[in-house]
Amino acid sequence: MGKLDENKKHKRDSLLETAFRLFMSQGINNTSISDIADQAGVAKGTFYLYFKDKYDINNKLICHKSSQLFRNASAGLDDHAEEASTFEDTMIYIIDSTINQLVENPNLLKFIAKNLSWGIFKNVMSTPVYEDDIDFREDFRRLLERFPERYDDPEIMLFMIVELVSSTCYSAILYSEPVDMETLKPYLYRNIRSIICSHKMAESKTADA
Repeated sequence: MGKLDENKKHKRDSLLETAFRLFMSQGINNTSISDIADQAGVAKGTFYLYFKDKYDINNKLICHKSSQLFRNASAGLDDHAEEASTFEDTMIYIIDSTINQLVENPNLLKFIAKNLSWGIFKNVMSTPVYEDDIDFREDFRRLLERFPERYDDPEIMLFMIVELVSSTCYSAILYSEPVDMETLKPYLYRNIRSIICSHKMAESKTADA
């Protein structure tokens, strides 16, 4: 990477980090583009070289922070092969690890969950913000390919799981409603397994080969 590219990356990263800090401390509605640019140490016009508006940078931050969560959650898979020997078990392992991170950082849950929609999540899956961000769409495809089972409409299956996890975890982690997260987990994971099972096709890949 040349010096010019490094300078551009530094400015973009500084804008993202500053915006995240401001959004977390005072909310997006009370944060202006001038606030972000000033505290990032760049001209206001520079902001528009990288982002359309503050909602665009907010969505990209959701992408990045979500990617960090899932990257951390997936990191231990190889060391827990016995716990993740099937697709269902692997999904539960990743979800459980992600939930545990959010329990440790409820403010991050507030930032991600209240802004996350399926449209944004689909964008998260295919447009990494940082070079080391996960391409969710590709990673999910590879995960499905690791196991012999086939699943009908996998994107709908993932949509159902994301909606279930995000809606239930928000209340359970932040407000212990209807119960605390640890109490809810067995019920949540039972329903996730039911969703996955309902999408499982009768024939396996090996049978088709």
